[in-house]
Amino acid sequence: MKGLTYGAVTRDILRPLFTPSAAYLGLLGFCLALLAWGGYCWFQQLTLGLGVAGYQPPVFWGVYITTFVFWVGIGHAGTLISAILFLFRSKWRTGVYRASEAMTIFAVMTAALFPAIHVGRAWNAYWLFPYPNQRQLWQNFKSPLMWDVFAVSSYFTVSSIFFYIGLVPDLAAVRDRTTGGIQKVYAALSLGWRGTDRQWRHYMAAYGFFAAFATPLVLSVHSVVSWDFAMAQTAGWHSTLFPPYFVAGAIFSGCAMVITLLVPMTLIFKWERYINLWHFEQLAKMCILTGSILTYAYGVEHYIAWYSDNPYEWGVFVYRAVGDYDWVFWTMVICNCVIPLAWWFKKVRTSYVGLFVVSIFINIGMWFERFNIIASSLSHQFDPASWTYYTPTYIEWGIMAGSFGWFGFWFVMFVKIMPSVAIAEIKELIRPPLKSDEVAA
Repeated sequence: MKGLTYGAVTRDILRPLFTPSAAYLGLLGFCLALLAWGGYCWFQQLTLGLGVAGYQPPVFWGVYITTFVFWVGIGHAGTLISAILFLFRSKWRTGVYRASEAMTIFAVMTAALFPAIHVGRAWNAYWLFPYPNQRQLWQNFKSPLMWDVFAVSSYFTVSSIFFYIGLVPDLAAVRDRTTGGIQKVYAALSLGWRGTDRQWRHYMAAYGFFAAFATPLVLSVHSVVSWDFAMAQTAGWHSTLFPPYFVAGAIFSGCAMVITLLVPMTLIFKWERYINLWHFEQLAKMCILTGSILTYAYGVEHYIAWYSDNPYEWGVFVYRAVGDYDWVFWTMVICNCVIPLAWWFKKVRTSYVGLFVVSIFINIGMWFERFNIIASSLSHQFDPASWTYYTPTYIEWGIMAGSFGWFGFWFVMFVKIMPSVAIAEIKELIRPPLKSDEVAA
């Protein structure tokens, strides 16, 4: 931060706004192409029915629920970095938390699509919501799927408010550097912010309150998602280990996704003075911690299955390792347990290439982890006569690819219309200006 002025910080961070380059337009086009392909596949499913998916008894959860859990997990790092680390006053969060919060919002928006996609008849998805109706039909509040509705919607609401509150001072900075209709939009969004002492006191009180309010949600939301599995009697699912196991996995994958998104963005926009290898190294260390917890959980799962002396439980875990889905299991182990060990070496975790490549493998491994949990347990239940092999179809793969297009579209748009780095908090870390012209800048 040495040599930086307030004016330079504002100019550097706002430079990418409203100036799309050829590379940016190409990336936006790629995201839209993925989204269009996913939309086409969903249209085929809506018109032809769920038969186009690879479901076969007793496997009725597959790629859609796997991807739902994956995206809910991705959304955890944003609240962790922005809320929990804010309460602990961790300075390294400053450069990365804004993009992490945006990632949280868009990941939860993506996850919310999949319950509607999974039920097949998406127009009936409103049955999930507890609304007064003339038929006196009410949801089964004992169902973990019902709990998901409340947990995910609460998480999205609180995260969105927390995200918007943090944006207000920076939206005012954009307002002061635009003209015409765009300025009016940002003037409305900035809520009359002028940076007075009274406004800052109320702002910090509100921000601190929502940081404390959002913190328990990091632990609760993915715990509730894990109960979708842990509350069932299905072998391989019925375990009290699932809540902490899922939470650790969510933070692990979320921090890896932050690295995946921010490394290219930092290099493209030349933001090394605001988001640099120090920030990425801290994220990598967070992944090392949560990845170690995850590896321990994998071992404990198999040990408990063996120690229980339950042939059904142990049979599922043996099937995962050496059965039809062994390629899924070993992909998960290699990507989540082995490849992240490279970050124990400082040379790797302080290299942009090493950070980016390992983070990609982690996210691949975390998707396969959820698929391993779902597919192997459902296809290998108690009755051998019902054993089957679930193979996803191109429709399912297409919809999953479309979800990445949907997420990428919103994130790419965010980068061009909102400050992706917290201007106000960056300015807190530099020396105040000494000259009146610097204040004016």
